[in-house]
Amino acid sequence: MSFKTVLVIDGAENCAYDCFEASDALFARIFPAEGQDVEFIEDYMARSSEAQEDLWESEWQAMWARRVLKRDTRGIHGTLFYELKWKKKYYPNKRESDIHDVHPLDAFNNGPEVRRS
Repeated sequence: MSFKTVLVIDGAENCAYDCFEASDALFARIFPAEGQDVEFIEDYMARSSEAQEDLWESEWQAMWARRVLKRDTRGIHGTLFYELKWKKKYYPNKRESDIHDVHPLDAFNNGPEVRRS
């Protein structure tokens, strides 16, 4: 069985930005669109019925048990946001590359820009 690494970011103040290994099947369920590597748990839950989730519960439990330190990953294949719906505006296509359209990498050549709310 092969795995893909998922970075989980939640809205908690003490969020640890942990990585977990998801089976290929669960990864495809979380990130169903071609090229998709960003998902919001609210969107995932909206397209899943309770009966479907009962079938996938063991896959989720297995993923949560496979925490991996970032230094030990071989890349991050997807990012799953919890309770951060406001970030959707930065990922309209649910792809990591979307954020670079908003904040081009070239802008960071002289250091990150300080943004004030």
